[in-house]
Amino acid sequence: MEHNPNRQSENKLKIAVAVLIFLVAALGFLYFRERQHNHANEELSIAQAKDLLQANTKLDSIEIQLNQKIVEIKRLGGSVEELIRAKKQLQKDKLALQKTEDFSMKKYESKIKKYLALLGEKDNELLRLRKENGILTAMNDSLSKEAQALLEDISYAKKALSDSSVNYTVRQKELAERNRELSEKVSLASALRAESINVYAISPKGKESDGGVYKSKKVDKVRILFYLQENQLTTREAKTIYLRIIDPSGATVADMSTGSGNFTFKNKEITYTAKQKIVYDNTHQSVEFVYSRGQAYKEGKHIIELYSEGFKIGEGSFEVK
Repeated sequence: MEHNPNRQSENKLKIAVAVLIFLVAALGFLYFRERQHNHANEELSIAQAKDLLQANTKLDSIEIQLNQKIVEIKRLGGSVEELIRAKKQLQKDKLALQKTEDFSMKKYESKIKKYLALLGEKDNELLRLRKENGILTAMNDSLSKEAQALLEDISYAKKALSDSSVNYTVRQKELAERNRELSEKVSLASALRAESINVYAISPKGKESDGGVYKSKKVDKVRILFYLQENQLTTREAKTIYLRIIDPSGATVADMSTGSGNFTFKNKEITYTAKQKIVYDNTHQSVEFVYSRGQAYKEGKHIIELYSEGFKIGEGSFEVK
């Protein structure tokens, strides 16, 4: 047989090309599988992040409702032990949610259903307690507005979860800010409110007069009387009320030797004229300050300011001629 070098070289070339094509195909297949795997992991991570945010938002909403029911049921004379236990467990669940690396929405859906079932039971208990106490179920206008604002904010937070195109970290920060705002609104809604603030002048002879305008020589002491609004969100407990009397020059009337001092308001030290500790009982109770300056009041308008628990709760005035 005649040996053909060219034919042998051509066969070797074909074999090399076939091997090369096989290797390229194998590498392409492996690359495609790796891309699919990475894409699947990425989709899983986004889905878990959305579920994590959704669970956190639901738990925040439930905690707000638990707080409200604890306050109202306690006010109506009912037992709140079960609600307090549930609140402590919910706070543990929220803490675990922040630390978890293997989040399961199914597990938290089960927890959320139990909390919602408890809230439903307490709604029925509230209806019974309201009937027993003769209380109407309708809320006053101011509280209804606060409740509506809270619901709108919660709705906003939930709606944010549906937008998967926004970066998860940005959404997480936005949700944290929204939760902070919700907390501030709850605190504001539960703050004390002073109303019907009246100032009476007491003369050196002990004679009391009203009207808001007094002669300097007839003002030995001032008696400030006001009422605290009823508010079912305000806890029944001891509270400190600070009184400031501001003279026409803008200075606070104060004497450290007779009980005046300083307190913090909006991260600033403010001087107060007098303070008093009361026990809030949600009965439109009256509160009274009697203050003796020990010297004549300046002529002009004096401003009365009342503060408690980081809020300015009321303002009045009187004038000295």
